[in-house]
Parts: sequence; C-alpha cells; structure tokens
Amino acid sequence: MQKTAVEIETPDGVADGYVFTPKGEGPFPGVIFLVDIGGIREANLGMAERLAGEGFVVAMPNPFYRTGRGQVLDFGAPREELMKRFGELATPLTPQAVAKDESAFVDFLERQAKVKQGAYGVVGYCFTGAHAMRAAAARPDKIAAAASFHGGRLLIDGPDSPHLLLPEIKARLYFGHAVQDQSMTAEQILKFEDALGQWGGHFASETYEGALHGWTVPGRADIYNQPQAELAHEKLTAFLHAALK
Repeated sequence: MQKTAVEIETPDGVADGYVFTPKGEGPFPGVIFLVDIGGIREANLGMAERLAGEGFVVAMPNPFYRTGRGQVLDFGAPREELMKRFGELATPLTPQAVAKDESAFVDFLERQAKVKQGAYGVVGYCFTGAHAMRAAAARPDKIAAAASFHGGRLLIDGPDSPHLLLPEIKARLYFGHAVQDQSMTAEQILKFEDALGQWGGHFASETYEGALHGWTVPGRADIYNQPQAELAHEKLTAFLHAALK
C-alpha cells in the first residue's frame, strides 16, 4: 500500500489530502473518501487505507481546506467552542462551493496513474454524507456510486435540500443511517426514503441498530460501535465493487 500526501487544486484554493494506492499493476476503481467535520486524522486515515486494501485507489481530500488543514476540529473541546468551530467550518461550504470542490476532486482522482477510467465512487461521513450526493449530482458523467454513513441533513426544508438533487443523479446510492440522530431523525429518514423511491434509481437505505451518529469512525469511545462499523465497511466494499466493476 502506498500513501501519498497531495495538494489538490480547486477553483477556490488548494486542498490538502492523501491518496492511497494498492500494490499491483492495476488499474483499480477510484473512490473519493470525504472525511467528517473533524477533518483528516489517524482514525479516518486508517479507514481510507483499509478501503484501499480492498482494491481501490482512494483519494482523501480535505473538504475544509478554506478554513484549516489536517484535523480541523477537536471533539473534546467545550460545547460552546465546538459550535463556534463547526460554524467556521460549515459556513464556506455552500451548495455551489461543494459542487465546485467535488468536481475538482473527481478530476484529480481521474488523473491518478493506477485509476481505472470511466466511473468512480464517493463516500461521505456525517457532515459530508450530503456532499457525496452533491458530487453525484455535479458529475453524473463520472460518479457511478455514492454512499453516506450517518449523513446529516440529507432532507431539510428549503431549496438547498440534498434530496432535491436526486433527478440529476445517475449513480447508485447507499445510505447507512444512525439511530437517535438529531441531524437526520427517524421521521426525516422515512421522508427521504420516500423521495428515493419516487426517484426510481438504484438505491439502498437502512438504519444500523444501536449505532449512534458517528459510529463508523474509531477514536470516540462513547460513539464508536465496532460491530456495526465492521458491517458498514463490508457493505461499503460490496456496494463499491458492484457499482464500479
């Protein structure tokens, strides 16, 4: 496995990040790994490396490059400080900014030497679950698979709701929801699944029993759920292989 630090040019600046490339000649299917709002840190670097070990070239860009590099938020900080930092990170990421970024990330992935050309995957976690949908809508010509785990605000009131992008999406979609998630409640999940059904594309949406928001990412003992995280990894791997074969 080769891990390479990279700088990714976007219309609004340069995003730091990493690329993980499996051993072998390739080519390998390409996947964009969008980190949660904590930013790039050892926990999700390990997740991306493991995914690459399943036979994918994995690009991990920093979606929060406008505000900071690497790990951009300390989950152990006092709540008031956390909320302030969350706002600083989220505010620049308008739907238009995210669409530009995701298109640039796709172009970057496509330029990697061992990437199989034509169709790519994207996966987002928590805050960036919605970004995975925006990537699929921004580049329907390239994104064939988009997945979200404990993604928040996938369906909200107003014209910027991610679910309104469904008519623009051609990719297969997978959603793994958390329980007791205030950013994506059980009621919102039902409405979202209804919208997915009306969309008519290929999708799966399920709630992981006993899994709280953020359950897939190691490092937070009160939230990380190893059995369900293992299941999420297995389902993501199978989903990507099926969509990108």
